[in-house]
Amino acid sequence: MAMKIDKYKPAVSGSLLVLLAGTVWICAGAMLLFSAAIWLFAPSGANPYPFAAAGVLLALLIHHFGFLKIVDKNLDRILSIGAKRCLFSFIPWKSYLVIAVMVAMGVLLRHSAIPGRYLAICYIGIGLALVLSSMRYMRVFFREIRRDKTS
Repeated sequence: MAMKIDKYKPAVSGSLLVLLAGTVWICAGAMLLFSAAIWLFAPSGANPYPFAAAGVLLALLIHHFGFLKIVDKNLDRILSIGAKRCLFSFIPWKSYLVIAVMVAMGVLLRHSAIPGRYLAICYIGIGLALVLSSMRYMRVFFREIRRDKTS
């Protein structure tokens, strides 16, 4: 029975999982940065640049001290898989729960009384950190593609 189900499993190579993970991180980061830009550049009379600068500083800290460790752990897991794996295994199943909690927190924050320019700091911090960290996924993806072509 398990073999009949396996033929319907969307299995892909490890390098494609790396590309998918990087793409998801870039898209999530871009979405957060877009929301932050809308809040920062809404006509409010406040100078948006100090808020943006605080967000960029936060992003560099999150990227360096948080997300790079997660990316490296994910890359080690994905690249050690060897055989083709399910398309959705580009992140561990526990991370799907973390993502759900983060999305819920984002919705709650967006609908809170906190002014958008202050939320923009957090959104820039997380969004830019996601984009910066995704570059490691992309670099590894292109390295794997080059390695596969020379093999």
